[in-house]
Amino acid sequence: MAKLKRRQQVELEIRKVAFGGKGIAYLDDYVVFVENSLPGDRVSARITKAKKNYAEARPIQLIQPSPLRRPAPCEHFGYCGGCKWQNVAYEQQLQFKKQHVEESLRHIGKVSAGAIHDPIPAPQLFGYRNKMEFSFAQERWLTPEELKNPEIKKGFALGLHVPNFYDRILDINYCWLQSDLFNKILKFSKDYFKNSEIPIYHLHRKEGVLRYLVLRKSFAEQTVMVNVVTFRPAAEQLRDYAQKLTGEFPFVISVVNTINSSYAQVATGEEHLVIHGAPVIHERLGRFRFEISPDSFFQTNSLQAEKLYEIVREYAAVKDCEVWDLYCGTGSIAIFLAGEAKTVTGFEIIENAVKDAERNAALNGVANCRFVAGDLRFNLRKFSAAKPQVLICDPPRSGMHPEVLKTLLDIAPERIVYVSCNPATMARDLEVLASEYAILEVQPVDMFPHTYHIESVAKLEKK
Repeated sequence: MAKLKRRQQVELEIRKVAFGGKGIAYLDDYVVFVENSLPGDRVSARITKAKKNYAEARPIQLIQPSPLRRPAPCEHFGYCGGCKWQNVAYEQQLQFKKQHVEESLRHIGKVSAGAIHDPIPAPQLFGYRNKMEFSFAQERWLTPEELKNPEIKKGFALGLHVPNFYDRILDINYCWLQSDLFNKILKFSKDYFKNSEIPIYHLHRKEGVLRYLVLRKSFAEQTVMVNVVTFRPAAEQLRDYAQKLTGEFPFVISVVNTINSSYAQVATGEEHLVIHGAPVIHERLGRFRFEISPDSFFQTNSLQAEKLYEIVREYAAVKDCEVWDLYCGTGSIAIFLAGEAKTVTGFEIIENAVKDAERNAALNGVANCRFVAGDLRFNLRKFSAAKPQVLICDPPRSGMHPEVLKTLLDIAPERIVYVSCNPATMARDLEVLASEYAILEVQPVDMFPHTYHIESVAKLEKK
């Protein structure tokens, strides 16, 4: 077929979905990835990118809708980047996610597992997130429908990013992935800051104050932390906000001002100023209680995290074993396993996370865990004389560094439990480990309904 060109209009039939949520269509053997589409859709689409082996496209007309489609409850669906599949039945979402795991292992990793189980469904389909980050903007991004309404002004926004655009903020009225408590706080905060004199940070001019509003919730204790991230210290400017907020919502037990004076577009910072209440909140997983500070990493679905860790514990079988926990974060997996293990050593590159892990171990009276801060590429070698029998790894979305994988093969623990939020990088890493390990089973766990994300736990044993 003739090579497609950018802005060319083509008619496509969507055959399946890719990891990332885009639909896949074929023109002969040429692949086209189509935004906002589902298997069974027939669309007229405009090419937005054309490469040698694939193209990307955006639908401009839905000629024939897929039978999988159903109305999405969210008014922002299709423009907001938070959800991809609110318009698909949950059972079908789980099938898509299992397919992504299977195809990643087969095509990317070229490995097979003894079994790939059906995903464990989430207990709560909406309002499940314990953390949300909203961005401030001086000018909101308007949808095509909003542009037609002259009464809607392009002013203040507190919301979420439009997909693929770091500088376009969609003003959010109500987010279905967060609780009603969070939505009420979001509305209160929008009303307050829209009428305040605190300037909003301007992304291009690098000036102003307000950058992010970060909400964190303990499902176990029903308490909330509100964190306002600013370009410079603003605790005094925010004191009136904190007083009115906590007067309206007594379950907000912590209001913090985080300062991010860098140009990096991240909702973390170099300093945390407590404006009201405690510097942390606490969440429970099983019998354990965990401290959550403003920048702490914690699984964003508290209700499903316990199920995920129970699978890890079952696969690891750590009774009386020496255990290593790689990319241990704030120590939640290590502490969850410590009661059965002989010892657990956690490795983590972020020093503040290690401090959190040490506090969490002390909080739970766990004495057989230790945590090591530093780059895993070097630290694992230093400790390799005391080889573990069981190794747990929960790497970032990018997967494991090749040097870490090489060290794992040299250390050669009896069992490896690999926890991943990215089927593609998990498959890539398992291909390396499969030279010495059998992949006995993989259990997907759905932590993020209505999105394409899927957590997976793989059980490996030495051949």
